[in-house]
Amino acid sequence: MIEPASFCSVRDLGLAEYLPVWEAMKAFTQTRTATTRDELWVLQHHPVFTQGQAGKSQHILDPHDIPVVKTDRGGQVTYHGPGQLIVYFLLDVRRRHYGVRTLVDIIEASIIAVLNSYGINGHVRKGAPGVYVEDKKIAALGLRIRNGCSLHGLSLNIDMDLAPFQYINPCGYAGLETTQLREFVAPAQANLFAEAQKRLIEDLQTRLL
Repeated sequence: MIEPASFCSVRDLGLAEYLPVWEAMKAFTQTRTATTRDELWVLQHHPVFTQGQAGKSQHILDPHDIPVVKTDRGGQVTYHGPGQLIVYFLLDVRRRHYGVRTLVDIIEASIIAVLNSYGINGHVRKGAPGVYVEDKKIAALGLRIRNGCSLHGLSLNIDMDLAPFQYINPCGYAGLETTQLREFVAPAQANLFAEAQKRLIEDLQTRLL
């Protein structure tokens, strides 16, 4: 049975620079105790490329004027920018009895469920974490487990400028195409970002109980 402290609070950080949020994640994880409530941090980032611990510089083809940050999550290089939904998972996975695979499965299943709610068929690829639509990547995952607790999380492309993905090999795959939710819904649909965010957070909270 999961203790009450494991139920997730949600913090909406709005549009934020990457580095201060990363530092805040590390500080939260370092100072949390056995009774600290788990949190989901929901936000968008200003344009930035982030390179995971195993990231190789050759996958950054031409960053243009976008900063590159070497971070401590898993995975290779990806892009974050306005119009992309970020959810960071500040969870005591040891208390929840989650392995990394369990958490990845929960995240991927939640994204696929939200896509299905829009009539979109999302799927996963063996050995390539994330979610794809028509073989184009729509969501990326990158996690770190420290002292039994998780940091980092997911990015879901909703209504953004996808051009910077062409400046890199997304997630280390040359030629991998990316897509976003906006391409599959009626252009006139208002508040797409807010609605998709609401659906995803509600689904995640259900799965994380």
